[in-house]
Order: sequence, then structure tokens, then C-alpha cells
Amino acid sequence: MGAGIGTARWRRPVAVLRARLLDEINATVHGDDLHLERYDQPAGDPGLFGPDSVVWRVHGHPAGMLVGGFAALLLQSLHPLAMAAVDAHSDFRADPTGRLHRTARFVTTTTLGSTAAAEQAIAAVRRIHLRIRGTTPDGRSYRADDPELLTWVHVAEVHCFLTGYQRLAATPLTAAECDTYFAEVAIIAERLGATAIPRSRAEVAYYLDRIRPELRVTPPALEVLRLLRGFGRSRRERLAVRLLTNASIDLLPGWARAELAVRRPWLVRVGWDRPLAWAGGRIMVWACGPSQIRAAAHARATSAKP
Repeated sequence: MGAGIGTARWRRPVAVLRARLLDEINATVHGDDLHLERYDQPAGDPGLFGPDSVVWRVHGHPAGMLVGGFAALLLQSLHPLAMAAVDAHSDFRADPTGRLHRTARFVTTTTLGSTAAAEQAIAAVRRIHLRIRGTTPDGRSYRADDPELLTWVHVAEVHCFLTGYQRLAATPLTAAECDTYFAEVAIIAERLGATAIPRSRAEVAYYLDRIRPELRVTPPALEVLRLLRGFGRSRRERLAVRLLTNASIDLLPGWARAELAVRRPWLVRVGWDRPLAWAGGRIMVWACGPSQIRAAAHARATSAKP
């Protein structure tokens, strides 16, 4: 009896702590409304991927996605045309939280949402892209619906998502599963209008090596790094984001860190950033547990069609 009472005494505060952490993570990443209606209907609809996909595994890891997502923002910013479009047409300075919410919502909806919800999200982004065009300070023209630019944004993003998962997941993917991930997730880029999309680790490595000469830092790219390092609505949130940003910097190729003028020695990254990211990732995975969004999507996808 005494042991049962003691167990109950510590279980309640632990449950309260877990619920509070989950609320904070959801509010930071998704906003106040999870929009579960995108995920729970219709019965029997697997969405674009389905629960047996590698995409569901990778995109379902909260720490890997956050760290990988921050790394993706930094890597994407090194393309002068992509960064010029963001600089001129995005509200990332005035509303960085809203920008995070919209990006997370798109990734989550296209990953776990119903087929209709995923297609609506993709169509909405394509409409926005049609309006985004302009000229860089050095006179180069850009447009957000440029297939080659879309391919860059996609590859930088999914490469960092997978790298974050491999670094922080308890069971990393096999080489074959990594190839499957790139092949599966290419469908989103394809529907957005990208072309010549790499669909394996070897193809992604070749693509990144080929595009490297086109990449360089610009003042807006450095501003993205400064915003990430200072992002957060409270001291605790800013500390958490700073740790995540340091972990994301560790995911970047060495040449990308050099372009961004990030001087974080290898010993600091290995001896400090990685252990903190691993510990924080474990806490985040524990706090998130079976996510409401994932649970709704799984129930939809595995339910019998009416």
C-alpha cells in the first residue's frame, strides 16, 4: 500500500510536467490550434505517405525535425536567389513565430494530413509562389516557382531533416531506409513544381556538391542566423532555442559553417552541443509522447473505409 501511494505521489507531478512541456512545444511549433480536422478524416485515407512510410518515422521525431529544420533554414539561406526572395517577400523579421508555425504546419499537413488536406496545402503554396518574383541587388532575377530553386529548397530541407533524425533518434535509419526516405519525400517537391529531384543519398550528395559553387553568404543570411540565436518569447524558450540552434549548426557541412562565419570548435560541438542536443531531444520525445496529430492521422489511415 505504502509503495503504491508513493508511486502515485510522483506520477502526478511527472504527468503535470509532461503535459506542460507538451503544451509549450505545441504552442511554439504549431501555435494555439493544432487543426486536427486536417488529420482525422476521412477513414481509410493514408494521405500522401501512410503510417508504414519512412517519412512518417523521420518527420515524427520532434527533436530531429526542430534541429534539422533550423539547420535547413541556415543552409537554404546560402542560396542568394532563395534568400533574396525571403528577404523581400517574407515577414520573418516581424513575425518569426508565425513563420515557424506556417512552415511546421505545411510539413505536418503534407506528411500526416489527409490526401485532400495535403493537396490543399501544396496548392496554397503554389499560389503564393506565383506572386513572388524580383531582382537581387546584383541584378539577377528570381521567381519562387523556378523549378531549380524549388529543388534547392527541398533538398536542403530534407537533407537536414534526415541528418537531424540520424543524429538524435534512438534507432537511426539504415542506408536503404535513407534512400527510401529521399525517394518518398520527393513527391512533395514534385507537386510543388521542382524538377530533377534527387531520390537517394548518392544523388543528394552529388547535387549538393554540384550546387556548392552557387552558394554564398549574404547579409540577409547572416540576419537569419542572428534571429535564430535570439528567437524566443521567454528566457526559457530563448535558452532552448539557443541550444537547438547550436545543435543545428553542428549538422551543417563545414563549408556552410565557414560561409556563415560560425566559429564553434569541433571539441565544443562534440563535447557540449551534441550531448545537450541528445539530452534535450530525449526530453522532447518523452514530453511529446504519442502526438495528438500523429494519433489522429494513424486512426484515420488505419480505419476501415465506410
